[in-house]
Amino acid sequence: MKLRLVILSLVGLVACSSNEKFVDTFDNNKNWVEIQTQLPHYPEPENLVEFDAGPANDMQHYVDTQSIAIGEDGVIRFALISKSSEGAENVSFEGIRCRTRERKRYAIGRLNKTWVHSRQPEWQLLNNAGQNHALRELARFYFLSTRYHGE
Repeated sequence: MKLRLVILSLVGLVACSSNEKFVDTFDNNKNWVEIQTQLPHYPEPENLVEFDAGPANDMQHYVDTQSIAIGEDGVIRFALISKSSEGAENVSFEGIRCRTRERKRYAIGRLNKTWVHSRQPEWQLLNNAGQNHALRELARFYFLSTRYHGE
């Protein structure tokens, strides 16, 4: 279990190791382009790694290690699973853009273990991610560098 958390943390270090702004000396007007995203297989229980979402949260949160992918566009994509003590489960496929500290929900899991594309797949600042403390904590302590938002 601890080895999996170490691996999870290393993924973020590799993907977001530099907080330095990249300057393209060849083409300074080049815009960032998001790559086409393919939905992963639905998460299986044996591939889930639990992480701590902080004291203000009473749910259990997991990342599907088989779904973690670092895109050429600098986005870390992964399946996030949140379970309540009553047994309710939320499954989503998320992306975190390291350079801008934004998140995007690509899809939501259904009860029949299939994905449905999000109705509003828009990039949002992690600080404005509503009540999703788990996603902010995952980004802050596992996927992004230690200099998260001025720290």
